[in-house]
This record gives sequence, C-alpha cells and structure tokens, in this order.
Amino acid sequence: MKLKALAALAVSLPAMAFAATEIDANGDGMLTLDEVQAVYPEITVESFSAMDLNSDGALDDAESVAAQDAGLMPKTQG
Repeated sequence: MKLKALAALAVSLPAMAFAATEIDANGDGMLTLDEVQAVYPEITVESFSAMDLNSDGALDDAESVAAQDAGLMPKTQG
C-alpha cells in the first residue's frame, strides 16, 4: 500500500511543481504575494498569510499545493 502511495506521489510531483511555475514570474521556485495577485487579484494579504505556513513571506511548492487543496487558492490548469 505504501508503495502505491509513493508511486502516486511521484507521478503527481511534476504536476505540483507545474502549478507553482505557471505563476512564478521570476522563476525562483517561490510565489510572492505580488506574483499570486498578478494571476489571482482576489487573494488578499490575509489569505496569502494563511497560505504561507512557515511565515517566510513566500509560498513554496508544498504551500501552494496545500493552499489549492484547501480551496484558499484556485487550482491552476496545466
């Protein structure tokens, strides 16, 4: 069972990375508030802060996927 879960994760990782790179304007692998708002202007400072789980001022890929899964940010189309 664990092997199946790991295989599913391995298959989905490229899609997760793609989700963040679609709106990562400077290509640094992190999403700033400005980059997110350029695509999703409805995202507020408060909602971005809720997505920024480690409070570093940017969303890494795991945080952006978690935000999408939680419905805090629209899922990007690949």
